[in-house]
Amino acid sequence: MKDDDFKKIEEIIKDRKVAHDFLTKNSEVYKAFTDLEEKAFSDGELKKKFKELIALGISIVINCESCMEWHVHEAIKSGATKKEILEAIEVGIEMGGGPATVSSRFALKVLDFYKDLI
Repeated sequence: MKDDDFKKIEEIIKDRKVAHDFLTKNSEVYKAFTDLEEKAFSDGELKKKFKELIALGISIVINCESCMEWHVHEAIKSGATKKEILEAIEVGIEMGGGPATVSSRFALKVLDFYKDLI
């Protein structure tokens, strides 16, 4: 991975933390969103790991780089293997067609960024 890619991912993480801290203190709507997120991604009939993999595929289709970073990391923390993450990326490619092949490149960079966690 290029240094620029590494820096971009670190910047996404930093920006998210800054925004999260600010919004948590200042926005009731954001707090409601994080409550929804917590409930949506908690274990139920589907384990959190599978929900994160689903969200990763959606993130690829909508080309949300910050989302891809978050859901790859959360999937890894939830026990997803490199192969499971790759398969979720492949599903995103299938669902999004040609444009999703471009988005998937960033997801692969994120996977490389977190390679020491898998």
